[in-house]
Amino acid sequence: MTHPALLVIAHGSRDPRHAATVHALTERVRAERPGLRVETAFLEFNAPSVPRVLERLAAERADEVVALPLLLTRAFHAKTDIPSVLREARARLPGLHIGQADVLGPSPLLNATLGRRLREAGVRPGDLPRTGLVLASAGSTDPEAIAVIAEIARELRHTGWCAVRPAFASALLPRTEDAVRALRAEGVDRVAVAPYVIAPGRLPDRIAAGAEAAGADVLADVLGPAPEVARLLLNRFDEARVPVGASLSA
Repeated sequence: MTHPALLVIAHGSRDPRHAATVHALTERVRAERPGLRVETAFLEFNAPSVPRVLERLAAERADEVVALPLLLTRAFHAKTDIPSVLREARARLPGLHIGQADVLGPSPLLNATLGRRLREAGVRPGDLPRTGLVLASAGSTDPEAIAVIAEIARELRHTGWCAVRPAFASALLPRTEDAVRALRAEGVDRVAVAPYVIAPGRLPDRIAAGAEAAGADVLADVLGPAPEVARLLLNRFDEARVPVGASLSA
């Protein structure tokens, strides 16, 4: 194979909507760049696993693959799990050059996707001055990941929203419902909740349940297979490409 393949690595979930959304996203990536080989693998819960896909690529005499974590922040899976799996694969498959792309976030393209999902949910530009936004992420104990979510919330505050609050589905407080109620207590007229997650699953469902319990006016969809997300995957792939024979780091 003369061109590197793109291996999109998703976390995986027992919820079938998760894998379906990931596959829809990779299909959009293929459509955006015909001729690029795009494979999908999962860390857990779903098949195929990362080692199995890499073994298949090696058996098919692939030269190079760029592994792209389908993650929004650099937390545990990006810093530990995926590099460990790729190191083991490099040791077992010396003929296959395996590079690793950066995580997806932060990126203006993700912010644009948030805007797309909010518009689809009914938010109009004229609504922003009286609408508070809850940026609801999965949550992490990693300080770098937490700082990224806080910075995105600050950036969004400067795009016209009357207030923006981060919230988390796990690991941290506040929860989505707490952030919605806090905005209400501050006198915010309308509250929208934007899940900063890629695919449906247990944690996005927790975000949705919190938004409903607190009476949020708008609940946007997950980022999903939006064209901006597909474009971002290709950007990360292009940034990570390393010529075959060059030194590749973990």
